[in-house]
Amino acid sequence: MTSSVPTFKLHPPAQPPHLLTRPRLLRRLDAATEPVVVVSAPAGAGKTVLLTEWSRGLAAHGECAWLTLDAYDNVPGRLWAGILRALHEARPTLPTRPDSDEWTLDAWLEELLPSLVAGPGGAGPLTLILDGLESITDADAVRGLGDFLTRLPQGFRIVLSTRHLPGRPLPALRARGLTAELDQHDLAFTLEEAQAVLTDLLGSAPSPDTASALHEATEGWAAGLSIMGRTLSRSANKADMEGNLARGRHAVTEYLATEVLYRLTTEQRRFLLRTSVLDELSAGPCQALAGDRAGVLLHELARTVQLLVPVAAVPSAYRHHRALSALLSDVLTSKGPDTVGSLHRSAGQWYSRQGETTAAVRHWVLGGDESAAVASILDAWEKAISAGRRAEVSHWLDLLPPRTVAADARLCVVAAMASLSGGAPGKARRWLEVARLRQTGPETVGDGSTVSDAAAVAQAVACCLEGEILTAEHLGESAVGGTMPLTSWRALASTARGAAMLWTSRYEEAEALLGEATRDAHAAGHSLALVRALGLRAMSALLAGRHEPARVLSDEALEAAATAGLSRHFVAVSAYIGRAGVLMEEGQVEEAERVLTDAEAALAGSPRAGGEPHVRALCHFTRARLESARHNADAARVAREAAERAADRCESPGVLTDLLGRLGKQSMVAPAVPGPQDLSLGERRVLRALCGPLTLREIASELYVSHNTVKTQVRAIFRKLGAHDRSGAVARARECGVL
Repeated sequence: MTSSVPTFKLHPPAQPPHLLTRPRLLRRLDAATEPVVVVSAPAGAGKTVLLTEWSRGLAAHGECAWLTLDAYDNVPGRLWAGILRALHEARPTLPTRPDSDEWTLDAWLEELLPSLVAGPGGAGPLTLILDGLESITDADAVRGLGDFLTRLPQGFRIVLSTRHLPGRPLPALRARGLTAELDQHDLAFTLEEAQAVLTDLLGSAPSPDTASALHEATEGWAAGLSIMGRTLSRSANKADMEGNLARGRHAVTEYLATEVLYRLTTEQRRFLLRTSVLDELSAGPCQALAGDRAGVLLHELARTVQLLVPVAAVPSAYRHHRALSALLSDVLTSKGPDTVGSLHRSAGQWYSRQGETTAAVRHWVLGGDESAAVASILDAWEKAISAGRRAEVSHWLDLLPPRTVAADARLCVVAAMASLSGGAPGKARRWLEVARLRQTGPETVGDGSTVSDAAAVAQAVACCLEGEILTAEHLGESAVGGTMPLTSWRALASTARGAAMLWTSRYEEAEALLGEATRDAHAAGHSLALVRALGLRAMSALLAGRHEPARVLSDEALEAAATAGLSRHFVAVSAYIGRAGVLMEEGQVEEAERVLTDAEAALAGSPRAGGEPHVRALCHFTRARLESARHNADAARVAREAAERAADRCESPGVLTDLLGRLGKQSMVAPAVPGPQDLSLGERRVLRALCGPLTLREIASELYVSHNTVKTQVRAIFRKLGAHDRSGAVARARECGVL
């Protein structure tokens, strides 16, 4: 039984001439105390080389047995004959039963296993290394080995080296803490190790750029590094680095073709080739390209080939190892451009249906269907911009050929809106000029607006961001008249017009327009426009001396910004300033400092031209007031100078001039005469009741509200009318015409 095992399989293979000792991995193996150690990595990862070096130290003390497995061992009898022969090579005194040459699973369970369990106990620790475990696929052989692994005797350790991720019983052993594992990520060479290998192969240290390029191309894969290093060392022209790298990559693909690709089934090869156009492999897109069994094949190949690298951020998703990707690309390209283009178009269709625009546009472009790519962008851009994801939209446009964007007026408007969302009005205006030249008819862009109206609204937003005061000339007639369809475009137009009213101190008109913008932005689901409109309304209320509405509006704006992930976008700055201003009026300087710091952080994230000069000036102005309240004269002076510089950029400083002139005073706003709009309906009812002799509790009973509600409304009345008692509030109300 034991004599049939070739002797060469019982000893580690000879080490390669250029061997890099890997102390970090040798230490990992030395430190492992678990009874089962699994070294699992793809072909050429250096498993055998590592275990050969490590086994020498153990073999010197009679503590290590070695068995190289291959397809010949893929039956229970030959597998266990090899294991017994390897064990006896290290420990000749171990029992050799069963006596019969006929192998059965029952004989293994009833006779051999008990003797092995009892055998090594008194002879010191023993390690058995099984190299090439992926060759063992026979069900009985796998089951018998699994039973053995779950019942290892004390002092007996097995090291499994395999190209495949093992199945049963490894998960159960792992759950019980009985396994130590080294995988492809552990075996991958670090950049420093790669430099050492290349230095040994080349005879001198490679340049940092060369070492980095080879390490990146191979992802630290041992075989890839060695092959490319040897190719470079044999090159007659060392200066032709680009050519040498190309020859090295070709040699790597040849190795992978023989060691990986051509060992797979036809179905597996077809799956890898058809999915090679994908950046990320998951069940959905793989099925679209490779059929219904793609999900099964994906997980099967991820386990067996191990050159499908898990994508950490996405469960059950993988990507091709760069070296494998290069091989698959070469093979697929050899089948002709029509095949590659068809696969990209199929992928584009799938990603479009899923709403994954970035991947869809990329595949449409690579598949040669630019019109489909444009359609995907036009379908998705407005939702992305409204959520503040302008970088995505810019990336989509960058995936298109520049001539495609510049030739389409709709895409020019999209590019302009992406620039505006990023706070770059100058770049937006250049795109709008191109759109004007390219416009050929009544095309629509976004949610139903014509290109001309959309461009007019974008132009108005650009004016605001550059500090210009909007006039009727900046918008088309429909936008100025407020008759645009109920879309996000109307919200943007109303916000632009409301901002113009605000910066010219026309607060009531500003509130009316910005209120319309808020309503339209809500209806259109445009978060960016909503946050900006609410923030400007808060600013308007604060400047008009209406502190309670300023508090409510700023809180609503900041809540909307947080929900949409826009807390660090420049559109939220107005809301922060409004909130900080209210807090300062209430004497809460420290809380105002926290809110103002958030405003400055949001401004810092936008270009200097972004965020509207008026808003920047007010932010600096609020900082100056805050530092004055802290008696920090130097910081207040610096902030005031910054406010003045920002105000100088505004076409019509308007309200800013007056604010800067009153910088040293305690109040941010001029004393405001209370108007009927400052008191809610409930507060007016309570105010009228205060004119009589009823107590607050009696007033609550008369009005059918709680006592606490009346007390809250009375405090609000006192604050809004600047009164300290009941009679003062009534007198002040009569003086102002509220009563």
